[in-house]
Amino acid sequence: MARTPLYSPSDRVPRRSAWLGGGSAAPTADAGDPPADDAAVPAVARQPSRLRAFLRRRERWCWAAGIAVAVAVAGWPGWTRRIEPPLTMKYIDAEMRESIAKEPLASAAAAAYAAVTPSVVRVVGEHDLPPEAAAKPPKSAASAASGREAHSVGTGVVIVDSGLILTNLHVVDGARKIVLTFMLDGSESEAVVIGRQPENDLAVLQAKTIPDDLHAATMRSTGGLAPGDEVIAIGFPFGIGPSASQGVVSGLKREFVSPEGRQMLTNLIQFDAAANPGNSGGPLVTMDGHVVGIVTAIMNPNEQRTFIGIGFAVPIENAASAIGMPPF
Repeated sequence: MARTPLYSPSDRVPRRSAWLGGGSAAPTADAGDPPADDAAVPAVARQPSRLRAFLRRRERWCWAAGIAVAVAVAGWPGWTRRIEPPLTMKYIDAEMRESIAKEPLASAAAAAYAAVTPSVVRVVGEHDLPPEAAAKPPKSAASAASGREAHSVGTGVVIVDSGLILTNLHVVDGARKIVLTFMLDGSESEAVVIGRQPENDLAVLQAKTIPDDLHAATMRSTGGLAPGDEVIAIGFPFGIGPSASQGVVSGLKREFVSPEGRQMLTNLIQFDAAANPGNSGGPLVTMDGHVVGIVTAIMNPNEQRTFIGIGFAVPIENAASAIGMPPF
């Protein structure tokens, strides 16, 4: 039987036409062709894809596009942030008004009051009634129960944390007993007079017992004080307090003669912060919370002893000298 030839007798067989043309026979290599490892791999498979070729031709553009996308993603929060208007005085003023409307600032007077009040004391002097007053029958059962005593109420301020206190001499003069009430914690203590300065109506008290963490008030020279400067007076007007009243310095180096005409005070600070009986001996305080004077008197054109707008305070330099402290 004749064998089927393994090779075509023709000189060359068109491989591409046989493979691509849809024939059943796979392309074969001629005997004279050199052997190749990828002879059996279709030529179409060996060609790069169109996408890959496209990317290779535009590689630089692709990199540029990728970088642009990364930058856009990283900067996205900044694009959405609200653009602030330029810093103009009008804009700053509007922002400050809005902030103050939300959280109002504490007044300077309130801050000064808070700074000095822990150093303020209520001073009560217990006096024996004079014989002519003691001989009179009591006006009420309450006065009879209180005994034959009179009380003078004033104010004092701690100037040394060991318990040294400044007040007016007329508050404690002649008192057989002096009782202090500390505003720091409400505790009470008896006190004794250890210094007097009659020419300035000042007395220095020493408390027998003092509360823990007692702080002395901060004093300031009156050298920079001028009419128009704001001040507050702290004390116990008619025994009510501690109370604060605000005003301004009305003048300096004033003179005052007591209603009885028995004493003249000089070099006084005139102020218009409300003061009444009970404010005597209290501190006159600047808006930065510093004591510049000791309230000592009010002007009274009549006998009612009420404030008419003119008060006087002894400068703190004089008050400091009453206890031997060096002047500012």
